[in-house]
Amino acid sequence: MASSSCSSNLERFLQCVTPTVPSRLLPQSCFNDLNSLWQPLGKDKIEYFTLGDLWDCYDEWSAYGAGIPVLLNSGETVMQYYVPYLSAIQTYTNKSATTSRTCKEDSDVVEFESDSWSDDSGSDNLSRSLSNNSSRGWDAVSEDSSFDQEGSWPRRDRLGCLYLQYIEMASPYWRVPLMDKITELAQNYTALMTLKSVDLSPASWMAVAWYPIYQIPNRENVKDLSACFLTYHTLSSSFQDNTEENPNTDIRTCHPEAMRIVEEECKEESKDGISLPPFGLATYKLQGDLWIKPWTSDYERMIHLYSASESWLKQLGVHHHDFNFFSFHSTM
Repeated sequence: MASSSCSSNLERFLQCVTPTVPSRLLPQSCFNDLNSLWQPLGKDKIEYFTLGDLWDCYDEWSAYGAGIPVLLNSGETVMQYYVPYLSAIQTYTNKSATTSRTCKEDSDVVEFESDSWSDDSGSDNLSRSLSNNSSRGWDAVSEDSSFDQEGSWPRRDRLGCLYLQYIEMASPYWRVPLMDKITELAQNYTALMTLKSVDLSPASWMAVAWYPIYQIPNRENVKDLSACFLTYHTLSSSFQDNTEENPNTDIRTCHPEAMRIVEEECKEESKDGISLPPFGLATYKLQGDLWIKPWTSDYERMIHLYSASESWLKQLGVHHHDFNFFSFHSTM
């Protein structure tokens, strides 16, 4: 439930769809297995979360919807429910580290079979795509953001190995809720339930499409209540700390604008766990001023988040079907 301190419907939505994942402590015996490009060195303790715990956050939302308190222009508040759908996901990990891991973690030993990993050519293709897009994508955002700078780390080391890529193409009417889709994907990609955030590179992300189903009390002819949202979330632990503390993890040069937003807003730690607020956002059927109040910073924040998601996809060379659809039909 959103706190009363939220000043607008947009802020309440962003807070209510932010998963808070239980935080775990990584045993020091496992520190040497971490990729020094992705994790700060010299820390006494490292917190992480598992993807399985992250999916658990979406279990109830997938079954009943996530409730968003929406203040109507009439002054009445309704509880609008949105169901999450997995729109896209890419997970990049350190294959050599995860396949050879031998340390025990709270009696939980995770093993990965080599034949369950996607073909390395997928990572090669993505690396080539990133290189080909550097003159058009990176230069528009940052003058020093090319992957192929002299002395830079190899692209494979920076990105990691592509374990899973899934981009939803079906009509919303034919989709299953996020938790059901994750369960389906995990039948072939078992590590999707066990991977740790410290094993994932900064290029790992997911997008969640939120479609409205009903509101309580029911209100008809309120067009803004049909608005749909697309949120982007990082899956890596690399942004729990300020990456400036470790120059070797300067992956920000790959996605400068999006990374800056991730560092500022994502991976906020609280007593309840690790919070993963959206670093990017796109909208569909956004009409009127219900979600963008003129006396707030809603419009600037919406543009800020949209630009971050656009930059992120451009840097990774990803053609995200839902993002393209939302953008084409945007009323912004």
